[in-house]
Amino acid sequence: MIKVWVYRNEDGKMNGFKCSGHAGFAESGQDIICSAVSALVINAMNSIESFTSDTFNYKENEKTGLIDFKIISELSNESSLLLNSLLLGLKGIEEDYGQEYIKFDWVLKEQMDSSF
Repeated sequence: MIKVWVYRNEDGKMNGFKCSGHAGFAESGQDIICSAVSALVINAMNSIESFTSDTFNYKENEKTGLIDFKIISELSNESSLLLNSLLLGLKGIEEDYGQEYIKFDWVLKEQMDSSF
């Protein structure tokens, strides 16, 4: 199962996310859920890097399926839109395929990974 945590800033706006795990929908290389989640996540990160001046930190571990991404500058409207678009896409996958493969947890600011 892919678990998704959503980070929020003091204003309650999404300012990052953490994804971990593998969907287990199909064999490695054939898993359409993992592929869809990866495409959405990587596109969101690349778009924030390319189209905004926001700064961020991220960690990744391909083996465990970990991507931990957090905006560390003031959150721009553009990054907010891109992160909300990512969330919309991921929630669509959850609605179509179920929580057996992807599940969301909501993270408060105080619970964020202290390594950032």
